[in-house]
Amino acid sequence: MRILVADRLPEHFVTTMHSAGHQCVCRPELTGESLPDAVDDAEVLVVRSTKVTAETLARAESLRLVVRAGSGTNTIDCDEATRRGVLVANVPGRNAVAVAELTMGLLLAVDRAIPDNVGELRAGHWDKSRFSKVGQGLQGRRLGIVGLGNIGLAVAERAAAFGMPLLAQAKGSRSPEALRRIERLGISLVPDLVTLASGVDVLTLHVPLNDETRGMVGAEVLDALQPGVLVNTSRAEVVDTEALLARLDAGTLRAGLDVFPDEPGSGTAEWRSPLATHPAVVGTHHIGASTEQAQEAVVAGVVEVVNAFAAGQLLNVVNPPPVRSGAAS
Repeated sequence: MRILVADRLPEHFVTTMHSAGHQCVCRPELTGESLPDAVDDAEVLVVRSTKVTAETLARAESLRLVVRAGSGTNTIDCDEATRRGVLVANVPGRNAVAVAELTMGLLLAVDRAIPDNVGELRAGHWDKSRFSKVGQGLQGRRLGIVGLGNIGLAVAERAAAFGMPLLAQAKGSRSPEALRRIERLGISLVPDLVTLASGVDVLTLHVPLNDETRGMVGAEVLDALQPGVLVNTSRAEVVDTEALLARLDAGTLRAGLDVFPDEPGSGTAEWRSPLATHPAVVGTHHIGASTEQAQEAVVAGVVEVVNAFAAGQLLNVVNPPPVRSGAAS
């Protein structure tokens, strides 16, 4: 198969694909805007954060499979892919630990004002009297987890080690394994999101972006949370940005954010955001899954998806099977 990697993956991925008999080209410089001109006759497209638009899909006449090297597929026009008979697959769960680690890092950074501490020291200022008064500590503070998938449960396990009581929203159906982990961690389940926010000191978000979750954390939820901390390492669109900004401005909330509305689609860019520059926000550059350990695990998952497709099997497909399916040549 002809494979185009429109993002940065470890070099050995290309070698592995060549060893399996595929033609594989890695072009990490591609963006959502330049991808339509580069997709050519690729049969498989692999992306991390690069957007796959309707234009790209229209230009990719040979394309049969798009693989998202991660879990979320909101950067891919899945509806258009389905219309054109193109499969979309993901690699869920492989980066859960990395995202959970960053979540705890953001929470600690918000609580102890770590970025401000570092900034003052680098500027040559010593202000122990100021920074010794800001931290509340994590032990005993109640953590509300929105989304008890692989990432949410990994966060719960780490937060439990900090002595944080855990709460989450009740859900109609969960796997037996998830239920066992919830019971083992002592996670209390409440009926709805507003009730959850009103009963915790910190609310952390770990849900995919879809019609149900878009804007789910709005004014009512944020008002129930305040005073408190919001941590978002999922997708920016899950939160009502204007409502969050209003409460950050009012000083009733603080936030640790790894995701932002309209963040750049390239690795480097000149970019300013009211959220990213807000003094009540500790922000990172959408790096939740960007550890060496996570990337190696994700690449192994991509290899499994591609090899399964080459053998005529569908693995981790998130859209209906395409009209033109079957084993790859």
